[in-house]
Parts: sequence; structure tokens; C-alpha cells
Amino acid sequence: MTDKPAANDKVATPDGEATAAGPELVPAEQVTAALEAAAEFKDKHLRLLAEMENLRRRTEREIADARLYGVSGFARDVLAVADNMHRAIEAIDPELREGGDAKTKAMIEGVELTERELMKVLEKNGVKKFSPEGERFDPNVHQAMFEVPDADVPPGHVAQVIQAGYMLGERMLRPALVGVAKAAPKPRQAAGNPESDNASQ
Repeated sequence: MTDKPAANDKVATPDGEATAAGPELVPAEQVTAALEAAAEFKDKHLRLLAEMENLRRRTEREIADARLYGVSGFARDVLAVADNMHRAIEAIDPELREGGDAKTKAMIEGVELTERELMKVLEKNGVKKFSPEGERFDPNVHQAMFEVPDADVPPGHVAQVIQAGYMLGERMLRPALVGVAKAAPKPRQAAGNPESDNASQ
């Protein structure tokens, strides 16, 4: 096995003269092609990195959404329990609340405490209750049940909340059932104007 001559070694030519052995020159076309190929590979590499970063972010967002909104069906079912508890508390006679015996008062306090704990659990899992009384009617989160003339509430605003609504994160879990204020009807003008009738006589 023979060693290749170093860059500064003398190499004998066929005619016997010694010349310096240098690196072979690469044609300019090959250099240009290699640079273009390197730039292409670099571009593909950067695009792949960007796609992987987008995929990572999208996956993280989908996982977060699944954790938050995956309980929507269960949360919607629990709302019926919350509604019934609220109705039970609202149905308690104030006289019974004030003048009832110790056991009755303890039962009422227990039901109220249970409702508060239930609402805390819902909020802990991203479910928030809202009661839009006085707010402008929004069909995205409110469901109008009727219209009512109300001088104290501007037309197109919520005059009465029949059932509170709930949000799950940024999404509407259940719309609020509301009554919407409408403008009071204008008084009808009399069929005849007495003053004009007198002036014509």
C-alpha cells in the first residue's frame, strides 16, 4: 500500500521532472450545484422544524381543550342538580327560615352549604354561572323566552332572568333563559281633534 503524496511533496512527472503535488481543482459548476443543494436542504430542514413546532403547539392546545371541554357532557348533566337545589332554596318560606326549629334551620343551612360547594366544584372545573339581568340581549349566550314592556330597562336588554346560564371556559355550556324588554307601545291618537273640528265650524 502506497501513501498519497502530501500537498508539498515532490511528484515525478513522466518526463522525470519533479513538481509540487497540489489539491485537485473542482469545476465551478460542481461548486455551484453543491451550494444550491446545501441551500435546498437547509430550507427543507427549516421548514420541517417549523412544521414540528406547529404540530407541537397544536397538540398541546388540543390536549388542553380535551382536558377542559371533555367534561362538558358531565357538567351539563350536573347543572340539572344545581338548578333543583337552587329551586329548593328559593321555595323555602322566609317565615320558616326565621321561625323554624333548630332542626329545620340546620337542614336549610345544609342545603345552602351543599349548593355553595357544588358551585365551587363547577368553577374549579371551568364552569361559571352568569345571570345577565340588565345586560343587552346577546343571542349567542341568551335565549329569549318572551318580550315584556319595562320602563326601567332599555329595549333590547334583559329585563328578567328565568334561568341562569353557564359557560365552560370560553364556550357556552347552557344559554340563560331570559325575558327581553321591548319598547312601550305609543299612545294612539284620537280619531277626531276637537280643536280642529271647532275651527272648521
